[in-house]
Amino acid sequence: MANYTPKNILITGAAGFIASHVANRLVRSYPDYKIVVLDKLDYCSNLKNLNPSRTAPNFKFVKGDIGSADLVNYLLITESIDTIMHFAAQTHVDNSFGNSFEFTKNNIYGTHVLLEACKVTGQIRRFIHVSTDEVYGETDEDAVVGNHEASQLLPTNPYSATKAGAEMLVMAYGRSYGLPVITTRGNNVYGPNQFPEKLIPKFILLAMRGMQLPIHGDGANVRSYLYCEDVAEAFEVVLHKGEVGHVYNIGTKKERRVTDVAKDICELFSMDPQTNINYVENRPFNDQRYFLDDQKLKNLGWAERTTWEEGLKKTMDWYTSNPDWWGDVSGALLPHPRMLMMPGGIERHFDGSENRDSESSRFVDKSAPSQLSSADSKSTGPQKSALKFLIYGRTGWIGGLLGKICEKQGIQYEYGRGRLEYRSQLVSDLQIVKPTHVFNAAGVTGRPNVDWCESHKTETIRTNVTGTLTLADVCREQGLLVINFATGCIFEYDAAHPEGSGIGFKEEDKPNFHGSFYSKTKAMVEELLKEYDNVCTLRVRMPISSDLSNPRNFITKISRYNKVVNIPNSMTVLDELLPISIEMAKRNLKGIWNFTNPGVVSHNEILEMYKQYIDPSFKYSNFTLEEQAKVIVAARSNNEMDASKLKTEFPELLSIKESLIKYVFEPNKKA
Repeated sequence: MANYTPKNILITGAAGFIASHVANRLVRSYPDYKIVVLDKLDYCSNLKNLNPSRTAPNFKFVKGDIGSADLVNYLLITESIDTIMHFAAQTHVDNSFGNSFEFTKNNIYGTHVLLEACKVTGQIRRFIHVSTDEVYGETDEDAVVGNHEASQLLPTNPYSATKAGAEMLVMAYGRSYGLPVITTRGNNVYGPNQFPEKLIPKFILLAMRGMQLPIHGDGANVRSYLYCEDVAEAFEVVLHKGEVGHVYNIGTKKERRVTDVAKDICELFSMDPQTNINYVENRPFNDQRYFLDDQKLKNLGWAERTTWEEGLKKTMDWYTSNPDWWGDVSGALLPHPRMLMMPGGIERHFDGSENRDSESSRFVDKSAPSQLSSADSKSTGPQKSALKFLIYGRTGWIGGLLGKICEKQGIQYEYGRGRLEYRSQLVSDLQIVKPTHVFNAAGVTGRPNVDWCESHKTETIRTNVTGTLTLADVCREQGLLVINFATGCIFEYDAAHPEGSGIGFKEEDKPNFHGSFYSKTKAMVEELLKEYDNVCTLRVRMPISSDLSNPRNFITKISRYNKVVNIPNSMTVLDELLPISIEMAKRNLKGIWNFTNPGVVSHNEILEMYKQYIDPSFKYSNFTLEEQAKVIVAARSNNEMDASKLKTEFPELLSIKESLIKYVFEPNKKA
């Protein structure tokens, strides 16, 4: 096969470890190639890694996220990219156990965005996808032949699972759309510039500080290590000689136990291994061995050049000469570090030891311990997140559930104590709590139902309109995103959206239901909030949860009515959708979103499920809308919402009937 010659190469994640060595090598060795590097400068990236290339005429750096389809498409077109080398990924296994959604977002979604851009532009001649040996899963301890490129993929941790998932997308785009894809799977890499969350640089920096080297478990796990320059050369070979549609292992037969790596580093620093190696608790799952068959790549002419002793010495010399390359990395040097995403791509390390400032401690009402609003007091999660939410609506149903989800996910949160309509109280809350995001689940819906609002109009306006706008305005001044829980009860079936048609109201449609004062206030404030670019409005409808004892639960309500109107509606299953609202905050999503499960379900269908799963003896009867109007004060909204925007952002979102069964009826099923 003839050698491939690229012209304009896009390298993703090129301010990271391996990709920076590849980029620098290509810039240096091939002055006729234009090298465009894209990196969002996450915690493990460093522009200094690209110092050898930054003044070269054939080099260009772009700061950005591969998850931005507009940016990726723009770069491919304006830079006439014909080759992509896709390195960008979240890669640290320990982090994947605590923040797995970030791995899915970066490793799978990011790869998907790139592939789709390649398909749309139709100009890519090579797409080299960088994967990992971990997709094969654990190799038998007594195996003498390593995993070859056709071996089954059996990932064992969230990180490797996302890399395997990304590979499936790459393969699918190659087969479905004819994209010229090549995949590599590599062993562990070490050398200069590597962020010290990884084993070898961590051990070197700890040894430089005279600290013990922590080993997970018994240290008998076996790994294969390749020096970074050898790996950069391997990618150079794959770029020019790799065959489209093929996979190439980048590996070495030279294996080492983790304990032996620690002992070798102790020897380099003249430290006693007996006293300077500390065996700590193992990670949730720690593969015993990864072993590759790398003959296919060797057949292209590549060979490992650097011995273990030579490479380790070079690496030690570099770190001792550049001790401050990464700044303060004390959090990464912990036995079990957690590197969690801050909004905007900023990363911080948390070891559980930081203290709240004096203002923050004043926020807790110490005279009433039972009403502590601090997540630090409540959270029993294994880690402390870099996110911190300020939630309004503590006594409300959704507000209470949000706090429980934060506890479960290890996210810091506090409940707001100011009333929404008092600006000074909101400003004080923000100054004290210092949140990264604000959730507004406060609002007046009426007790026992919206009829209450008809006779309490000023109170309804004060909270639903004035308070919500004040919160949005105060947060805008502070540059904070507000996740605002709104309602979809601002529409009713009409000629353009008839009942049973499957045509739902979209986010841009103008509200057409004015039958209740509650709905009027919610429609009014939604329209005004469009002027605020820091608000994410979530239209909830007829909320349902697995807690069938909660009187606010729509199922609980209609199961207690003497008669119900049988009409299909869009609804929101909170057990599924509230965690999505947390993810929307993490993604800093804005604008209006129909926050319902796709599709509709009728009241009778729900009650039939109730009979099937909960109470076979349950009976109900129907009445018409006209009959209903005689026993209520305000009219009720009935409609179908188009949830395609939310479904596109979260493809795993279940339809309303599927979600009801999975999250509500199956967990409550009576034997």
